[in-house]
This record gives sequence, structure tokens and C-alpha cells, in this order.
Amino acid sequence: MERSISKSLFFLQRLEPKISVMDRYIIAELIGPFLFGVGLFSSLGITVGAMFELVRKVTESGLPISIAIQVFLLKMPEFIGLAFPMAMILTTLMVYSQMSGHSEIVALRSCGISIYRMIIPTIILSLTVTTLSFALNEIIVPSANYQASLILEKTLEQENPPFKEENIFYPEFGKVKQPDGSQDDTLTRLFYAEKFDGKYMQGVTILDRSQYGVDQIVSSESATWNSAENIWDLFNGTIYLVSPDGSYRNIVKFDHKKLKLSTAPLDLAGKRRTYKQMNISQSYEYLELMRLSGNYRKVVKTQVRIQQKLALPFVCLVMGLVGAALGIRPQRKANRGTSFGISVIIIFAYYLLSFITGAMGQKEILTPFLAGWLPNFLGLGVAVFLLARVSR
Repeated sequence: MERSISKSLFFLQRLEPKISVMDRYIIAELIGPFLFGVGLFSSLGITVGAMFELVRKVTESGLPISIAIQVFLLKMPEFIGLAFPMAMILTTLMVYSQMSGHSEIVALRSCGISIYRMIIPTIILSLTVTTLSFALNEIIVPSANYQASLILEKTLEQENPPFKEENIFYPEFGKVKQPDGSQDDTLTRLFYAEKFDGKYMQGVTILDRSQYGVDQIVSSESATWNSAENIWDLFNGTIYLVSPDGSYRNIVKFDHKKLKLSTAPLDLAGKRRTYKQMNISQSYEYLELMRLSGNYRKVVKTQVRIQQKLALPFVCLVMGLVGAALGIRPQRKANRGTSFGISVIIIFAYYLLSFITGAMGQKEILTPFLAGWLPNFLGLGVAVFLLARVSR
């Protein structure tokens, strides 16, 4: 029995991935500065990006301190996620610069270890942080930002909701039965509203072609969704029945009429979440609504934002490699202040480039894919180029 257990343990040990002493040493050196970098950059970000605004709301708008603290805590995940790539470049730049300054890189190379092998621990840590970043930005950040927005709106009792929309346009397609019994896919309804104030649609016009040979146009001053009956309430309007030859067949005026339609126009107009408050799945749902509405500019903008959301976690990998490539160069003395300064400059350059490519994507100079991923590709190219130079 004992012999069998010993064999099993030996077999399991053989299956375990072998991590060298060098890998364990470098990973251990990376973890401490990474945690420090996350704390530093997230603290700076939330102070500038959220705290000052909350203090202003407390002093000027009478926001209770307890609510301000709650909103502050809900905003923290967003800035922690943004701090991950900043911490990665600071960490790898500091650690590899220190190893180079202490001649550890020279010692390792004299043992026959290549530059590319030395950055394996950085790749492992970067991929781990990339996974954490993706999970954080998908599961926690959108929901936390949305809850923070709702709490502020409810507490301050904002009368003008931030989701006011104009020119809501929603086409609905379906099958219409023809005289011969066949069914054709065609436009069944066309919904248009001039404005939406958060509760009422104003200036509503509905073209109904859901029945063959019977077209009607419904014009209404206002309309609202009746959630109790799952139906639309239309007020002060007119129904125009149109004959197949295009002439008016009948006109009916009404003060109040119930109409069974989809809630899609309401979803389209009342989409309260901003891009920061949506995960990738919700962004794709919003993209479909924009396509149905015919708002081409928002379609392109949403496509760019989706690609940027997909590319953002991989910035951690890119920044880790860039920092390692810069730090591993031969140098006499490591300077943490210099490492911090270089990290800030590179991060600023990356986000500036990301802003430019995003704008070019919305102007259709770049495709949405390139608009989101081009900064990562360029950063990866720079890292590979620097590593190739150092390895010579």
C-alpha cells in the first residue's frame, strides 16, 4: 500500500510544471513592486478622477458623506483596472534595471541563459494580470460604475436624466402573409419619435404594414410604456388607414389608445448605460439596437469601443514586455525615480496613441479592429525590437 502511494506521489510530482530557481527568484522580485504600483497608480487615478468631483458635490450639492464614500468605493475597481498596465511597466522596468545594475543579467548570460528566457517570468505574470484585468473589467467595473451613477442620480434627485434622446428610429421586420398563403420577410412596422424625456415619447409616428393590403399610419403627440399591461399608451393622435392604391381610406382621431408593440424603441431610447457601464456582451446588444435604429455614427463608435474593451486587458502584457526590454539593457546603476518617470511617459504616450486611433476609427480612417488594437501591436513591435537589440 505504502509503495503504491509512493509511486502515485512520484508520478504526480513528475506531472508538475518545472519552475527553475531563476523563474521563482524573478517572479518573487516582480510581485512586490507590482502590488506597490497598483496601489500607487490607482490612488492617484481615483484622487484625480473621482475624489475631487465627489468633494465638490459634498460641498456644493449637499451630497451626504456616507453616499460619497459609497460612490468612492464603487469607483475604485475602474481605477484599479487602469492601474494594472501602469504597474506592469513600472514593475518590470524597476526589477530588470536593478538586476542589470547589479550585474545579475551579465551573470545569467555568462551561464548561457538568453535574454528571451529571462523574460519568461514577466510573460507569466503579465498573462496572469491580463486575465485578472479582463475579469475585473467585465464582471465588476461596469456594474460598479452603473450603481455609482444610479446612487448619485437618486441622491441628488436630478430632474434631467442623462439619457435624453432625440430622433428615435426603430424598424421592425417580420413575415407578412400573402394572398397565396406564402409568407415574405418585409418591413412590418416603422417607429419614429422626435424626443424622449425619460418617460414620454414626443411626436410619435408609427407606420404599420403587418397585414397584407392594410397599411395604417398612427400619429400621436406623446406615448409612454405601460409596464403594468405591457402595452403602449398613445395620447392625442390620429390613425390614417391607407388603401393599396395609396389613397386615404379612413381617418380616426383618438384621445387615448392602447397599442401592442415591442419595447425595443424604449430600450433604444432609454439605454442609460454609458460605454464604461457596459461589458462586452451588453455592448454587443447596444450595437444591435444602434443598427436597428439606423444611427450609423453610433454603430461605428460602438464597434470601436468594443474593440478597445477587448484590447485593454492585453495592454498589461505589452507594458510588461516593454518594461522588461528597457530594463534589461546593460546599465551601471538602477534608479527608481528614473524608472517611474519613464513609466509615466510611456503610459501617457500609449493612452494618447489609443485616443488618436480611437478617433481615427470613429472617423473611419481606421477599421474598428485597428482602432482598438493598433497601439498594442505597435507596443509589442517596440518590445520585440528592443529585445532583439539587447540579445545581440
